[in-house]
Amino acid sequence: MTMAKVFVSTVLNAPAARVWARVRDFNGLPGWHPAIAESRIEGGDPSDRIGCVRDFRLRNGDRLREKLLGLSDYDLFCTYSILDSPMPVSNYVATLRLTPVTDGDRTFIEWTAEFDVAPEREAEMIAQIGGGVFQGGFDALKRQFGG
Repeated sequence: MTMAKVFVSTVLNAPAARVWARVRDFNGLPGWHPAIAESRIEGGDPSDRIGCVRDFRLRNGDRLREKLLGLSDYDLFCTYSILDSPMPVSNYVATLRLTPVTDGDRTFIEWTAEFDVAPEREAEMIAQIGGGVFQGGFDALKRQFGG
């Protein structure tokens, strides 16, 4: 196994508070990410409770379970781990973080992940997660907020 890292970022033409209001809900991916078909929080927990687990389905039918590890309305970030996934990765931890850009009242948004993966699958998983999942989400946010 090798430790892989993914970093994707962009700038949105909207204030950080508005973008955070859209992406903050750990159960809200279907509302802004085009690849997510449906999501629910297990056990009826609030979607902002540290430790809650979201069970969601992609439009392609794949199912994932992720656990909320950190959430800050002050620092504008959400950190989570993957519990179950069809992807050949383990020890996956990701963070979605917003930073206000005061010049023009815009938002710098970054999505990072670290995970263990077999060396022969590393390039494929970095491309799928970074290009498909993270950039796909950013492209959708750009369409919603302008970018």
